[in-house]
Amino acid sequence: MPLNDLMAAVSTRVLAAADRDSALRAAAGMLACREAAEDALFHSLRERESVGSTAIGHGIAIPHGRSSTLQRPRGVLLRLQRPVDFGGSEPVDLVFAMAVPEHYTHQHLMLLSELAEIFSDAHVRDALRAAADGDALKRILDHPPRTPAP
Repeated sequence: MPLNDLMAAVSTRVLAAADRDSALRAAAGMLACREAAEDALFHSLRERESVGSTAIGHGIAIPHGRSSTLQRPRGVLLRLQRPVDFGGSEPVDLVFAMAVPEHYTHQHLMLLSELAEIFSDAHVRDALRAAADGDALKRILDHPPRTPAP
């Protein structure tokens, strides 16, 4: 199922981030519906990272948090110009940050599962890394290439 069907909005951006926190700060700014919610979202994303890294391997992290200001989930895909340490076994250059309403429980886990499945495909990861800009990233997310069946 396309991410746009699962989330209210999905934004994309190529970003020069110095470290994990600057990537999370940029993601929070893009996820927030209101400026006042940006700090709360940043702290929610950081708090989740303090529990354990959201890096899932292959240079991908899926930081996620909750927000009382959201009615539906929102997502942001950042392709970092240089990989940064997310506390996993390898540096991260693809970050899909997600914010969900506070009352989401089962839906939150389903979204994480869907994202992990998308990013498990090497063709998708390669295409995202080769994308020229945020618009190209968005097109790939909307219509992900799939590894052909053997």
